Amino acid sequence: MFSTVNGDEYRYDFTTSKFRIAFEFLKRSDLKELPVGTIELGEDVRALVQSYETKDEKDAFFESHELFFDIQFVAEGREYCGICSRSGLAVRTPYNEDNDITFYEDPPLSGKVLMSEGSFILLSPEDVHKPCLTAGEKCKVKKIVIKVPV
Repeated sequence: MFSTVNGDEYRYDFTTSKFRIAFEFLKRSDLKELPVGTIELGEDVRALVQSYETKDEKDAFFESHELFFDIQFVAEGREYCGICSRSGLAVRTPYNEDNDITFYEDPPLSGKVLMSEGSFILLSPEDVHKPCLTAGEKCKVKKIVIKVPV
């Protein structure tokens, strides 16, 4: 899907109703109280409510998805999310269609985004990411990952 802004063409249209559904959900005042599990939001958009302890980098892997965008929202805690383009990366575990996931070897260069309470990151299929990483000391994180179909 493509959209145009000021004559520039973009690969994805983030103004569709699927993205509006996702961001409307994130306006809820009870996100911290939601139980762990999956919430169907409509138009094949779903929210995965997660609770976990952050990981050391050596215990996590870069991943990507083909069929969904990830909107990762931290409701409680903090973590780093590693990020890079998937172009030229070595595949660690081939694409698993049932789970819509490919794992990659660590690239020679990548970045990190500090995710703190109330922050989010939107990841497209081209954005390889390594979520759940310890930022400072290990801590418990409550995160909502909204899966938006491509």
